[in-house]
Amino acid sequence: MVLNTLLPVNCIMDTRTEAAQLATTGRKPGATMGTLSLAAGGWVSNLIVYLIGEYNVKSIEAAKIFNIFNGFITIFPIIGAIIADSYLGCFSVIWISSLISLLGMVLLVLTAGLEPLRPSKCGNGSYLCSDPSKIQLIILYSGLVLSALGVGGTRFTLATMGADQFDKPKHRGIFFNWYLVALYIPSVISSTAIVYVQDNVSWASGFGICVAVNVLGLAIFLFGSRFYRYVRPQGSPLMGLVRVVVAAVNKRKVKLSMKGEDYYQQLHDGASTVMAATPTQFFK
Repeated sequence: MVLNTLLPVNCIMDTRTEAAQLATTGRKPGATMGTLSLAAGGWVSNLIVYLIGEYNVKSIEAAKIFNIFNGFITIFPIIGAIIADSYLGCFSVIWISSLISLLGMVLLVLTAGLEPLRPSKCGNGSYLCSDPSKIQLIILYSGLVLSALGVGGTRFTLATMGADQFDKPKHRGIFFNWYLVALYIPSVISSTAIVYVQDNVSWASGFGICVAVNVLGLAIFLFGSRFYRYVRPQGSPLMGLVRVVVAAVNKRKVKLSMKGEDYYQQLHDGASTVMAATPTQFFK
């Protein structure tokens, strides 16, 4: 996602108050990122163990599922950034994604707390384990997909919206430093403390903590909605790149003209000039 701070001349600001409270509003996206990172790490870090121990999934299959959802968490932020840049704006994408993540975590709590939503456990020393039913898998995967969507929709957009709250590059740099702190330290806590609760207390308690911090993060973010600076969607540069690739593919069989006057080059001052160059096979 291209940060709006890199394009100060073209930014279209919209504030719901006469002046955005920069000292306060810049902290809330960072605090929200911290709580959401804590919630996400709570289910991602111990997912393989949960699948093997509670759903009787073989270790190889559990590793595959874990890798798939890790891939979702990597891809979804790009989709969320495009939607924020082109259509909804960062604020809407963040609160909608946080709500989606919350719904996913609630489903995971239900799978951990309600026995009918899990297959029966294997007997002591028994290699015969019942497989999860289709309904049980649908509920489990729905919770995981919603949780991954929520993580993806907030990871880049929170950084962008937080940077939009500051005017000076120095202040933006300080924000990004603390943003990274809010991203990684909660991940360490979730990978240790919440995993300990899941392994030694109960899975429902561990996932319940994730739900609680997710609610807290969403509440903190919405609490500052009156004071934020809002940058209106102006289109994503990634969409322009996609259009170039699509145009190149569609025109891959177009016959090129050998006349130099058929090709033009845009100068920095806006004028066009004839480019007397031999056409190539790239980006016709």
